[in-house]
Amino acid sequence: MPDITIQVTLFLSVFATAAMSASAAIQAVRHEFDAFGAAVLAAATAMGGGTVRDLLLGRTPVFWMTDLTYLATAVPVSLAVFFWARGLNPGNGRRHRMLMYFDAVGLALFTLTGLQIGLAAGMSAPIAIILGCITGTFGGMIRDVLCNVTPSVLKEDLYATISLLGGALFLALDFAALGELVAVCASFGVMFVMRVIVVARSIR
Repeated sequence: MPDITIQVTLFLSVFATAAMSASAAIQAVRHEFDAFGAAVLAAATAMGGGTVRDLLLGRTPVFWMTDLTYLATAVPVSLAVFFWARGLNPGNGRRHRMLMYFDAVGLALFTLTGLQIGLAAGMSAPIAIILGCITGTFGGMIRDVLCNVTPSVLKEDLYATISLLGGALFLALDFAALGELVAVCASFGVMFVMRVIVVARSIR
């Protein structure tokens, strides 16, 4: 994997870890977890999708066991957001909106990192897109299951569809030689905006 790709993938992975950890912390508050429960939920959410991806690719030990950056990001972020979210007034929907926005960021970023790792492992374009979708969606599924909530991907088809479309867009832009930075920014923007529209308009 070229140095620039490694740097981009690492940056996106850490940013996505923070976003998904924040979404998990808010979900933990909504379901009355304590601080320890919020940290555990955040770690499972932020690293669940990547763990499944690495196991499918035969990359062991999985990524967070060889690089403590992810745990060192997930735990502090989750605790900070947990105590912040506990101070918000319940019942006005603000916590849920923040959860959805953080989740949208994590979905988009993890989709891109999973896709890039799949390509670096020599996978074909369709398989790389699927690996990106797995990386982007499985963490949220684990979070919801641990909170006894039906995962969004199982009842909102556009959750996984947005991930697949975003991965395909990244490959198309990269193939068109527009540059990796353009492909990343454009595909992230499309996925994030689409997810926000879906949440705002309750599209199924």
